[in-house]
Amino acid sequence: MTVEGTAQRKSTRSGSKRTTAKKASPAKAKAADQAERDQLVQLLTPEGKRVEHPDYAIDLSPDELRGLYRDMVLTRKFDAEATTLQRQGELGLWASLLGQEAAQIGSGRALRDDDYVFPTYREHGVAWCRGVDPTNLLGMFRGVNHGGWDPNSNNFHLYTIVIGAQTLHATGYAMGVQKDGADSAVIAYFGDGASSQGDVAESFTFSAVYNAPVVFFCQNNQWAISEPTEKQTRVPLYQRARGFGFPGVRVDGNDVLACLAVTKAALERARTGQGPMLVEAFTYRMGAHTTSDDPTKYRADEETLAWEAKDPILRLRTYLEAEGLVDDAYLAGIEEESDALGKRVREAVRAMPDPDTMAIFENVYADGHALVDEERAQFAAYQASFADADAAAEEN
Repeated sequence: MTVEGTAQRKSTRSGSKRTTAKKASPAKAKAADQAERDQLVQLLTPEGKRVEHPDYAIDLSPDELRGLYRDMVLTRKFDAEATTLQRQGELGLWASLLGQEAAQIGSGRALRDDDYVFPTYREHGVAWCRGVDPTNLLGMFRGVNHGGWDPNSNNFHLYTIVIGAQTLHATGYAMGVQKDGADSAVIAYFGDGASSQGDVAESFTFSAVYNAPVVFFCQNNQWAISEPTEKQTRVPLYQRARGFGFPGVRVDGNDVLACLAVTKAALERARTGQGPMLVEAFTYRMGAHTTSDDPTKYRADEETLAWEAKDPILRLRTYLEAEGLVDDAYLAGIEEESDALGKRVREAVRAMPDPDTMAIFENVYADGHALVDEERAQFAAYQASFADADAAAEEN
């Protein structure tokens, strides 16, 4: 289900009576849907055919194309291993990116080293592009640290759980970059659900007024947990930018080439003083929102099957094979590399040391607090009771 499918729903009020307009005919709805999709920037069709776009051209070498394929395959493998580890009780939670590899790898590879990224909690592919070790992403979901990496080492901020908050952080950082006179850009990732948050609207306002060098990258995966996009907006998300005074563009989020080209152009626009831009990557969340979610409760199998045919990895592989840019030996090598990555991830997670249980009481207040001291003592006594019980059991 998409926002276009219900664009004709309108209602009017007259006094105390409310009437609802009739739904558009199937033919009109289909025409409206096609018209909207014509606005979609696409360079690689779902069938793996290369096409051109008048505003977003890109010319990649065979090595660069193979690199994008490798990035997506390895990112998907890591994501699958993390999901399995959660099911085995090794992680408390996991937010899968399955189906969104092209949006993340394409935009991630468009970044320069000096650009700064503000992610949500699902940008595992972007983290990969920024050189963050995949195993570092898992510490937070295992509950052993607060992030696991130094944001300034890779210009990749820690994951943000609060929905939409990172867009404010990104806007403020971009305003600072502007005042410093640097020519780098900032990119903020968020989902279609976060676009309904006030923080995102405030970010749009500030970035537009101050002409901040920031790109807002919205991964519209069609569902904000169990709420479809049509329940969140009456217009396509990318068109919202117009009301704030800057451009927006919708890109095929399952087309890694288009995501790369559009994001690269948006970042360059920001660097050259032309202000913010909104990129809506029109994609699909193939799995659950997180491992605590069951998508079969709220979406139809037919919808998921339709999007499986648009798989971003299969799309690029089909193109590479048709162009003779990969052979069986290369593809087998990628599979071997992905298997090795999976093994390393499993071993690293299980080897993570448990944190000090008393550490939760540190750094709560700068100068200490009597209540925290009391709670610390109570918790220490509670912990000690287990050791005393174990010792008594051994004596008996």
